[in-house]
Amino acid sequence: MTRSRASRASIFVIAALAAAIVASVSAGCSTTALAGKPGATVSPKALAALAGDAGVKVELNRWAVFAPASGVPSAGFIFYPGGNVDWRAYAPSAREIARAGFLVVIAPMPLNLAVFDANAADSIIAAFPNIGRWAIGGHSLGGVMAARYAGRRGGKVAGLILWASYPAKSDDLSKSPLRVASISGARDGLSTPAKIAASRALLPPSTIWTVIEGGNHAQFGWYGPQKGDNEAAIAPEAQQDAIVAASVALLKSLE
Repeated sequence: MTRSRASRASIFVIAALAAAIVASVSAGCSTTALAGKPGATVSPKALAALAGDAGVKVELNRWAVFAPASGVPSAGFIFYPGGNVDWRAYAPSAREIARAGFLVVIAPMPLNLAVFDANAADSIIAAFPNIGRWAIGGHSLGGVMAARYAGRRGGKVAGLILWASYPAKSDDLSKSPLRVASISGARDGLSTPAKIAASRALLPPSTIWTVIEGGNHAQFGWYGPQKGDNEAAIAPEAQQDAIVAASVALLKSLE
């Protein structure tokens, strides 16, 4: 075997092994009770939100499901966590969106990276047939993969909610009928204001743009400071309130 053939064979073997690992991790995520990321920093406030309360029911099994304690929601929100972020960090905002009358499903990802299960929403939509309208969204990398799903699974979702995120250049949604909300922080050091502005060409003209003054990247969840980010000039609670309000507004437009 020539060196080039040997190299190609090695690449195929490595790719096959990687695919097997991902498949194994994915299978584990789909059949066992939810677990957090080992060693992750998650705020006590986030952990407390997993218990639900008088207004919101929480189910933790294949996914983290937040539902209004009374009434039947007509619209739902599928959420993909940020890259390498523990899904539990988004529980407080999920609970508050559910309190507004919507089903919210957080999809934990293999290796905490949404790129490994960008089509996770397929199973979620199938599991809740009574939900008539869906929006999908995510934080950072999770939002990138949510945008990919929304663009390539036409008709399955009606809305897209981006938290400090934007589509990849290969996922042009500018002519999409989707209802889109882009929510970003003015002090975000990762999904910077410049990057968010550049994404306008990839999103529909009707996109609703919300810039949270003083908001940064890490305060889209409850997991502490993030390398490369700027320090926020707004309290986490205030930033979360703005995120929830903008997300609920988009979901209400789907009803």
